[in-house]
Amino acid sequence: MIRLVLALCAMVIPIGAAAQHHGHSPYAGRESREIKSLSEADLDDLRAGRGWGLALAAELNGVPGPAHLLELKEQIGLTPAQVTTLEALFARMKAEAQEAGRRFIAAEAAIEDAFRGRSLTPEHLRHLIGDAAEARAQLRFVHLTRHLDTLPVLTAEQIARYNDLRGYKAGDPCSNVPAGHDAEMWRRHNNCR
Repeated sequence: MIRLVLALCAMVIPIGAAAQHHGHSPYAGRESREIKSLSEADLDDLRAGRGWGLALAAELNGVPGPAHLLELKEQIGLTPAQVTTLEALFARMKAEAQEAGRRFIAAEAAIEDAFRGRSLTPEHLRHLIGDAAEARAQLRFVHLTRHLDTLPVLTAEQIARYNDLRGYKAGDPCSNVPAGHDAEMWRRHNNCR
């Protein structure tokens, strides 16, 4: 009798475990999003002109952006003239990024609408994807160019100090999330496990 009960338990437990995982997707819950490919946090970042991780190629290679430079202006020792220049760069970047973000959101919304309406052909889809890719590329260009624009404004010592303050020393970026960064996003962008 005990063997029968143990045998039945051995059969039921795997079936129950399989049932818990069957039919569930890591995307479950996202079907209620306005634009399925963009979270509310993504939309907020894009509308606000925030970096959205698009300038990591510059940031993590020692080319600071105006937003974080301004946050750390005292610690870096920026002069009033440098602050004025960086504020102008930041204002320009934000305005351009907000406009590019709106275009990217609209392009993603167009893809979303086409799938909702089942009105797609491969040619139309290719066009919509091209629009979205172009909008995203423009958004990334805006952020990366403002990083380039900071280099002539700064001294080598200020850049080194910035990188030190941001935690970009040699070592594991996964164990050192700089102040001001969302830890989850930082780890995702740095391919941390």
